[in-house]
Amino acid sequence: MAAEIVCTRWTALILREFLCGTTRFNDLRRGVPRMSPSLLSKRLRELEEAGVIMATPTAQSGVMNYRLTQAGEDLRGVVMSLGFWGQRWVESSMSLKNLDPSLLMWDMRRGLDPVPLPQRRCTINFIYPELSPDRRSWWLVIDGEKVDLCHTNPGFEIDLYIRCSLRAMTAVWMGLAKLSAEVDSGHIQLTGDSVIARSMDRWLGLSPFARGERSIAH
Repeated sequence: MAAEIVCTRWTALILREFLCGTTRFNDLRRGVPRMSPSLLSKRLRELEEAGVIMATPTAQSGVMNYRLTQAGEDLRGVVMSLGFWGQRWVESSMSLKNLDPSLLMWDMRRGLDPVPLPQRRCTINFIYPELSPDRRSWWLVIDGEKVDLCHTNPGFEIDLYIRCSLRAMTAVWMGLAKLSAEVDSGHIQLTGDSVIARSMDRWLGLSPFARGERSIAH
């Protein structure tokens, strides 16, 4: 019965989103971009019926907020262990196929640490030259503790341009490559504010599994 609840397609990824702090339907969609809205709604109903999550409307807008129940929170070890297992045993070349810039940027936005950045609004433009024009540029706007991800130019002065392949940035995010090595080799090019560039290894949000060990075969 536990397997029927947790092991259905996409459910582990939905639970990961909740464990990372996501509470709204649209944000869940950004965290699982290849899942259809109708299937996401179905899985949310199933998790609510199973007592894993609780849905409550917000007071002002009536938009549903989702949160894990204690039963859902108790799945943290299961979901995180699955991620660390994948980091250790899933072939890295397979992990770097079918890359999705929206998912990568969403996870980097969520994990970004604003503390090392200057105490002002900072705008960072990520450019993936090999992608189509509608997927090539992404902006992170950091203002205090608030971090926004923009797919269109927000109109602010750019503090740092980061130009690289999507594969190179994903490899860094996954912990498969070192940021300093990718910068030194020219695979990742940083242009702009030198303070923000030098502190990138401290503010960049990596995968929660990036520090996991990998098997010798990898």
